[in-house]
Amino acid sequence: MNFKLKIALPGFIFLAICIIAIWRASNLEPSNALIWYSIIPPLLAITLAIVTNRLLPSLASAIVAGVFLASLRKCPPSIGAWSASLTSDTISLIKSVSGSFNIQVIAFIVLILSMIAVMIASGGLQGVINWLSRFAKGPRSTQLVTVLMGLAVFIDDYANTMIVGSAMRPTTDKHKISREKLSFLVDATTAPVAGLAIVSTWIGYEVYLFNSVAESVGIQRDGYAMFFDALGFRFYCIMMIIFVFVNVISGRDFGAMRKAEERARTTGAVIAQDANPMTSKVFSTLSYATEAKILGRSATIPIVTLFAVMFISFWVVGKGEGSILSTSAWRAAISTTSANDDSLKILAIASGGGFLMSILCATLFSRISFGAIGSAIGTGLKGSLLPTAILILAWGLKEVCDEEMLGTGNFLATMLRDVLSPIWFPAVLFVVASLTSFATGTSWGTMAILIPTAIPIAFNLDGDVYGLTTIICLGAVLDGSIFGDHCSPISDTTIMSSIASSCDHIHHVRTQLPYSLTVAGLALVCGYIPAALGIPSLVGIGVSVVLIAGLFYVVGKSHPDSRSKA
Repeated sequence: MNFKLKIALPGFIFLAICIIAIWRASNLEPSNALIWYSIIPPLLAITLAIVTNRLLPSLASAIVAGVFLASLRKCPPSIGAWSASLTSDTISLIKSVSGSFNIQVIAFIVLILSMIAVMIASGGLQGVINWLSRFAKGPRSTQLVTVLMGLAVFIDDYANTMIVGSAMRPTTDKHKISREKLSFLVDATTAPVAGLAIVSTWIGYEVYLFNSVAESVGIQRDGYAMFFDALGFRFYCIMMIIFVFVNVISGRDFGAMRKAEERARTTGAVIAQDANPMTSKVFSTLSYATEAKILGRSATIPIVTLFAVMFISFWVVGKGEGSILSTSAWRAAISTTSANDDSLKILAIASGGGFLMSILCATLFSRISFGAIGSAIGTGLKGSLLPTAILILAWGLKEVCDEEMLGTGNFLATMLRDVLSPIWFPAVLFVVASLTSFATGTSWGTMAILIPTAIPIAFNLDGDVYGLTTIICLGAVLDGSIFGDHCSPISDTTIMSSIASSCDHIHHVRTQLPYSLTVAGLALVCGYIPAALGIPSLVGIGVSVVLIAGLFYVVGKSHPDSRSKA
């Protein structure tokens, strides 16, 4: 793209969105505390990231702008009051970003990356790669193994991202699959899978929100039942999983992803020349120690330990009762754990157990020296610096957008939800949830905003009964929140997909966006609009399968080796 156009186009879009926001804000009630400039920080972060291709300065600039705007919102027009408000907001921001939840996420990332570094140095990961090579014999089969691993690790999106991306990266590199494609496959099988799974860290939170709104409007149904009612209307998640399978099996790609894959297949460059991949600079210098015995158990035992500690902790902390083979018992245990905000603590503890086990296996089985282990741990710690910095800034931006400061989510929800036709409302709600999640970078925060505010409107449109519009809207909020988060460059799961895949973050967002937008468009056209008209959801999903297959075979292009090797 021409350099001037690269600056002018995002700048024009930035100004156009601001003008629309000002116009819509002028139609709000004077007593409404929502303000149009609450959209500036996330909009500025995204615009600068696109223009400069540098995420850290873009996020930092947006946070600074957000703190200034928040302090202006709260105080009267005097220098003293503004200065006091600015100081107060800055302190509040620092306290929030350094909260226990965020520290647990950082601990999880640092321990996972350190565990992976030790597994590489011990030769354990090489042993797993040697085993996987029996199944991953070419680009398509390697991608299929990646997707199947993503479906298997359904318990949590963070665990899914870090384990699948890190474990499959050496194999995908070997078969000349671009890092952009790996990060897409990882990202596309995280939240869409965890959000649909009937046993995951997500379901407890979703059921809690459903229970709350049911109680507030008088719906005589519990949260779990509402979750299952909405399952057939989770069009984006279902269609994204279908999309990924068709993409992998067909061996075809389109748009920016096709260019990335052609580069990797023809030149062997799994990352672009101008890429700034997360963690790859330090991890690329790490290989297994010369004295190491190449044994897959040095990697599989730590990973099994991680999952064993995680599941046992969920059962114990969640006060699991009954048979451990009972799905309902696991749902109740994980729901209790999530409601008490213990999920991330468990992940951090589990990753710590896996890390310690990786050191033990490296010593006992692989027979590498403590010096080699220490060097590997140092590499893992170095590799965590960049992603940790980006996550901290992303959290800071989310905090600026929160209700306590600018209230970006509530402003977007209020600005965009004024279409009240039962036929169009689910589709509009999906779009509102998508834009809110994209701008704020949080799917759970978007759910927390829209479920209590939009579901009562849907309930009213149903004639104050728990009807079709209400059920479809439950699915629309959940999936719109996931779609926006899936695309957002400031989303933690999007960032973590780039971390696990060692992909340039902006390149990941840029190549994934056309695919996500395609699936979202199908969710609207084949899903939410027909469903609101009374057409069975299975019909819409069936039509989408045909359209997705047709899209890849008409618009997509196969790669040089996809016809000859699986």
